[in-house]
Amino acid sequence: VSAKGYRGTIKDFPGADPLRDVEVLRKAMKGFGTDENAIIELLGSRPNKQRVPLKAAYKTTYGKDLVSDLKSELRGNFESLVLAMLKAPAHFDASELREAISGAGTDEACLIEILSSRSNAEIREITKIYKAEYGKSLEDAISGDTSGHFRRLLVSLSQVQTLIMCIVSNHVPSVYFSVKCIKNTPAYFAERLHKAMQGAGTKDRTLIRIMVSRSEVDMLDIRQEYLRLYGMSLYTAISGDTSGDYKKLLLKLCGGSD
Repeated sequence: VSAKGYRGTIKDFPGADPLRDVEVLRKAMKGFGTDENAIIELLGSRPNKQRVPLKAAYKTTYGKDLVSDLKSELRGNFESLVLAMLKAPAHFDASELREAISGAGTDEACLIEILSSRSNAEIREITKIYKAEYGKSLEDAISGDTSGHFRRLLVSLSQVQTLIMCIVSNHVPSVYFSVKCIKNTPAYFAERLHKAMQGAGTKDRTLIRIMVSRSEVDMLDIRQEYLRLYGMSLYTAISGDTSGDYKKLLLKLCGGSD
């Protein structure tokens, strides 16, 4: 926690009880139609460490898989956001890296975003999970999928977040990005969010990843930077660019209208 105190938007919910919480989720999904608002209210007011245990509590109480049940009830970006919120941070990062590497064409911006903004301890945890889940080391996956200079930069980041500038003698713009990311993380994320919502078609994967992963880190600072850089609150930008239940839950993560 910085000298400024906690800079996230989602705080511990006092007296949260996983058994009571799963009852609310079960009720929201039972019967005809889904009570999306109940799901939004619950997940949007619990930090990650109070959300993740809901999967085990649900299994224990109902003998069913919470993720499967939610998948069968929810759709589209709202579903993706809810499922992202139920993953522990390092698991979420590992799955996003996997998608960035194995999807059609490497999502280099995603690789940089994750590897250059997480702490050394977090990266070690991500690499351990990556290997366990996907049977291949993160370094090998990156090496097999990206080119020359960029690869060496990323592998050095994924081993332990060291940015060795001599690696990047050919000044790839992406590399400039990761340097900027390390220097001023909130401004970097504000810019990533802005780009994700700009132009035709929102890059929802990026939007979801940043809103979920920064909501307990530096979302308040990202909001300040967003306002400073774009003269509009992040809340307003998200409101104008998304809709429905997806929008409601994203705004919970955003935490306020500045």
